[in-house]
Amino acid sequence: MAWAPYGPFWRQARKIYLIQVFSAKKLESFKDIRAEERRNFFPRLHSLSGKPVVLRDHLCRHTLSTISRMVLGSKYFSESGDDKSSIVKLDELKAMLDEWFLLNGVFNIGDWISWLSFLDLQGYVKRMKALYKRFDKFHNYVIDDHQTKRAKDKDSIPRDVVDVLLQQAEDSDLDFKLTRDQYQGIITIGGTDTSATTIEWAIHEILKNPRIIEKAKEELDRVIGRNRWVEEDDFSKLPCIDAIIMESMRLHPLGTFLIPHCAMEDCKVAGYDISKGTMILINIWSLGRDPNSWDAPEEFLPERFLGKETDIMGSTFAFLPFGSGRRRCPGYPLALKIVRTMLANLLHGFNLKLVDGMRPEDICMEEFYGLATHPKKPLTIIKEPTLPDNFY
Repeated sequence: MAWAPYGPFWRQARKIYLIQVFSAKKLESFKDIRAEERRNFFPRLHSLSGKPVVLRDHLCRHTLSTISRMVLGSKYFSESGDDKSSIVKLDELKAMLDEWFLLNGVFNIGDWISWLSFLDLQGYVKRMKALYKRFDKFHNYVIDDHQTKRAKDKDSIPRDVVDVLLQQAEDSDLDFKLTRDQYQGIITIGGTDTSATTIEWAIHEILKNPRIIEKAKEELDRVIGRNRWVEEDDFSKLPCIDAIIMESMRLHPLGTFLIPHCAMEDCKVAGYDISKGTMILINIWSLGRDPNSWDAPEEFLPERFLGKETDIMGSTFAFLPFGSGRRRCPGYPLALKIVRTMLANLLHGFNLKLVDGMRPEDICMEEFYGLATHPKKPLTIIKEPTLPDNFY
């Protein structure tokens, strides 16, 4: 949907996302799934206590597992190679999604010099076609499985996003009928990489600034205590955690640019004539570091977001973490729930430390640019549990 032009398909897909997938009611119905995946995640981290771990790998696995259950109903993948009933292994599915993100963000010469496109000089088109075949096999398996279950129980209530899409396919009143290929595009498990990357950047920044960790832990101990984990309903009482996330998204937006926009009519912006049909790219990386909008813009200062209402809906041009207008990310309510609970519980349940011999100033903050902007070098950390053992 992100790359689709404004038209019948885009309007129908957006309507499905906003009403059937990311509405407050739907997200509440998936609350138990998110809580269960968190309960499964922290014991795995606890088993690695005292050992160096690359946190990115574990965060990506968790977000993939959580979002796939919400979208597909079941995981449809195995955690290891022992489960012969699954169509794909978790690591294989993660590799497919990593490839999907990479190929969506690469600079393909053939896109800019059309007469060279048939040569596929970089091999990206060949890789895209190979990836399409793998996703097509996976999506067809998922859709066929859901159709079989629906045929056995025609009165069943939709339990996941695929069920919703199949129900929509049977609705004769739709303004625009989606094809099977379009359904497959909608159920691609987006958000897994971006949510994990947001948490990863926040961890990078707070480990460079230990005073922020101390302040966040003080808030967690005071509000939550030491006898439970942080839940989604707690966040109205955790402004420090929220401020860390907002400041991280300001300095490290998920992409340098928002998804492309298009001028719908001739207009003039800052003295420049913009013709109808012109592609518009908005550099949110620069907006977040603009000294005209932010004091000390290069410094990580979560306190700048404390004591005031933070607008993330796109009405303030200086801060557009999820875009603005019709093209704003429809999944931002889910992303915030996952990022908030994961970051808060990582800080609440563990002491996060750098490996021996590494200092805060040694943390690499270079960026790797693609569809999502990752830290160039994954951070290896050591975790020590802080809650009683029976909580893991």
